[in-house]
Amino acid sequence: MRKRLKKLSLLLIGVMLISLFSGCTKNTSATSSSKINVGALFELTGQVASYGTSEYNAVKLYIDNINKNGGVLGKQINLIKADNKSASDESINQATKLIVENNVVAILGPATTGNTKAASSIALSKNIPLITPSGTSLDVTVDTNTNKVKSEIFRACYTDPYQGKVMGEFAAKDLNAKTAVIYIDNKSDYSKGLAKSFKEQFEKLGGKVIDQEAYVAGDQDFKSTLTKIKGINADVIFIPGYYQDTAKIAKQAREMGIEVPLLGGDGWDSPDLLKIAGASALNNVYYSNHFISTDPDPIVQDFIKKYKAAYGTEPDAFAALAYDSAGMLVQAIKDANSTDPAKITDALANLKNFKGVTGTISIDAQHNPIKQTVIIELKDGKQTLKKKISAE
Repeated sequence: MRKRLKKLSLLLIGVMLISLFSGCTKNTSATSSSKINVGALFELTGQVASYGTSEYNAVKLYIDNINKNGGVLGKQINLIKADNKSASDESINQATKLIVENNVVAILGPATTGNTKAASSIALSKNIPLITPSGTSLDVTVDTNTNKVKSEIFRACYTDPYQGKVMGEFAAKDLNAKTAVIYIDNKSDYSKGLAKSFKEQFEKLGGKVIDQEAYVAGDQDFKSTLTKIKGINADVIFIPGYYQDTAKIAKQAREMGIEVPLLGGDGWDSPDLLKIAGASALNNVYYSNHFISTDPDPIVQDFIKKYKAAYGTEPDAFAALAYDSAGMLVQAIKDANSTDPAKITDALANLKNFKGVTGTISIDAQHNPIKQTVIIELKDGKQTLKKKISAE
């Protein structure tokens, strides 16, 4: 009897341990047949929290709307929020957690190139698709050492060199410029990349870059260099930097009587540009961007209306790109007719003619979007649509 009781006790303990173990390891949301787990990995705190917060808000807006309208494949999307704290090491940690613990079928984000590359190293190792709204460097989707495409990594934005090419062509063809000066942030790969491709395209079309000057992000006084640039008297000045610096450069240039067109890339796009530079400095200014809020396209206006209703502010280009990245993922799940990450990856690689806020998007062989580009002209600091450039 004592032996039987002992065996029975051991059996009961074993059953209890199995039940306890199962209860501790089972992720109910991940295994639920009615939900699709998707990671939202963004810079919600830290140095570039403004970018990440804007992008997360837009992703959540899109997913909430999808869920309200029945979800996708008859399932609700369970958006799992993760903060990389604007750091590469935390991007790795959070990507690992999303994939291993939360069983996500895909990741949206991060916002910046460095954090995207960090998170994508995990996504690649686990064969989970990742879409960055705004990681613009070439090596986000392609290993530049081997020229091999990173199979699971995609983006909703165009690349840095593409922007420079567009602005070089705009300067030569639309502004009929024959000479240009380039003024770069000497420590920014973004600035250098745009400058290189601008020069190549501008000179290919018959223009001449007659000088290149440099500043360092955070500088306050640009007048010495601007005096030299003024004396050169080029037709245009290309300043591929971020708004914190370009706003000050524009303000000081205009105060010194430099009236030629100032050109830039999407780094100029910020409501704070006008606050820093002042309206009078922001005339005859042109820059490339992903979208413009005054675009009458119904898709654009519907997005702006929804975003303002949800968050009480107008969306920026980061929000527009993130909204499209969420849309690209949902479309891929529909096209794949599956929540299998491998099938979603294949569907993303073959995505065609997705109608987004930033244009009609098809994915090319290097996992970059083929879509339109917007050239914005500033008139007293107010954005106006100068030109839409169709996808190549």
